[in-house]
Amino acid sequence: MKSALLGCALFLLPMQAFTQSILELLPGAKKMIMDENSEKLRLIGNVNFLYQGNKMYCDSAHYFEKKQIVRAYGRVHINKRDTLNLFCDSLYYNGRTRLAKLWGNVRVRDNEYKLTTDTLEYDARQSQANYKHGGRVESILSREVLTSQVGYFHPESKNFFFSHDVEYQSKDIHMTTDTLRYRYSEKKTYFYGPTQIETQGNTIYCEEGWYNTDTEEGELRKNAEIKRESDIIRGDTLLYLPKEGTSIGKGNVFYSDTTQKMSFKGDYAFISDSLHYSYLTGHALAVKELKDDTLYVHADTLYSYKEDSVEYMRAYQRASIYSTKFQCRADSISYAPNEDKMELFRDPIVWSNGAELKGDSMELQLSDSTLHQVLIKNKSSVVMSVDDDQYFNQIGGKDIIAYFRDNDLYRANVNGNAVTIFYPEEEKKTDTTVVKERNGMNRLYSSTLRIDIDSNEVSGITYLEEPDGVFYPMDQIKKEEQFIQGFEWKEALRPKSPEALLEDVDIVSENLEEELQEATPEEEDPILQKVELK
Repeated sequence: MKSALLGCALFLLPMQAFTQSILELLPGAKKMIMDENSEKLRLIGNVNFLYQGNKMYCDSAHYFEKKQIVRAYGRVHINKRDTLNLFCDSLYYNGRTRLAKLWGNVRVRDNEYKLTTDTLEYDARQSQANYKHGGRVESILSREVLTSQVGYFHPESKNFFFSHDVEYQSKDIHMTTDTLRYRYSEKKTYFYGPTQIETQGNTIYCEEGWYNTDTEEGELRKNAEIKRESDIIRGDTLLYLPKEGTSIGKGNVFYSDTTQKMSFKGDYAFISDSLHYSYLTGHALAVKELKDDTLYVHADTLYSYKEDSVEYMRAYQRASIYSTKFQCRADSISYAPNEDKMELFRDPIVWSNGAELKGDSMELQLSDSTLHQVLIKNKSSVVMSVDDDQYFNQIGGKDIIAYFRDNDLYRANVNGNAVTIFYPEEEKKTDTTVVKERNGMNRLYSSTLRIDIDSNEVSGITYLEEPDGVFYPMDQIKKEEQFIQGFEWKEALRPKSPEALLEDVDIVSENLEEELQEATPEEEDPILQKVELK
């Protein structure tokens, strides 16, 4: 692009010399006729002369000395210092207004570049040339070609404009657009209208922006999109830095990685191919396609990175997860799809069917979106609603290992300060039906417990040490004994759909800004302590 457009400037610069008024006739013309009344000089047959520093050849020419007008006809050829040649079928030049027009098979050529068009106009005062009926700019050496219906050239400022069916072709780049402006001093092309750029392995689209032909950098605006072999990025604005392996998206950003079957949405994105790292914030949402489900992850900020050949996704601040099989909330979440491992930090909650799990932190083992095991660390609890939230079967302790089968909790091992509260059922048969009734509440204590669960009901308890406990009939349950320490039922926070993940994006506590200023992520967040951001 650079070299082709610079060629246009070189073609047109000689026109600025059309300011002298002396015509010097050279030998060769077969016939010369002078009309004294009109002061018109007619030259016929093998005409060649010097005018304003340029050699001109043609079949015939009319020169009006008083008006300073030259008209040339038939095989017109203008030569400047034996390096620049201009050809056309006919030419008009007004020395006073400094306006020139060339018609018919117009060709402008030097040692490297060639411009061809049907009609070319030049205004020497404005230092501007244009064609309006289709033109072609070609580099003879590099075979770069630019075509358009309309072209404007400003040789002095080296600004060039092309419009209507603009197409550029080189060895590595193919570009089509509606309107193109080129600033040679900055090596930048500016687009106005739908634009597509194809490079090796990349397809770029936007409706406004710029592209640097030397560095291949660009800023793409309005429905911007970059397609590569394994990923695609869209946004209101995209900054493209291919030599650095970096892309930046601003506004309605969408990024999809087909190899990882993962996509991201947000307001701002930073993607580094060289560092194998990406960053997304503002309405951030990650979508991971699984074998039998889809996993949605939301947080204030999402990170994706590779460490020791393992892919990680990290959700930082107000993170939440939705799948059809389980849901989560936590301040921070770390997910390694290749290792089938997920970690939740700071006030985490996991919901699976009717079970609600809480603790200081959690570690999930899963395949696809099926839970197999959840390790709950410190201040651990498992709460299961029974009888439409009238009662809650509860398990609490220092650490809990919860086991799942088809995403149903079937066993929990409690280590340290184990306590369980449950409401056993009793079946009563009548002549026609079997009725289940709660006959009381069990509250049991032990250092360690193993609890077997079926459909959120406690089906068996194994004590590794002698337990202590009490049973309350339903009409004698004490309020202060009805719940484990720190009991909370947070079903209202449970994401019910992928769209629900974003419902509280703009709900920020009044003290959040102060909290962020007082504590840095490196000091506070367990995930950030593990990962050094590049």
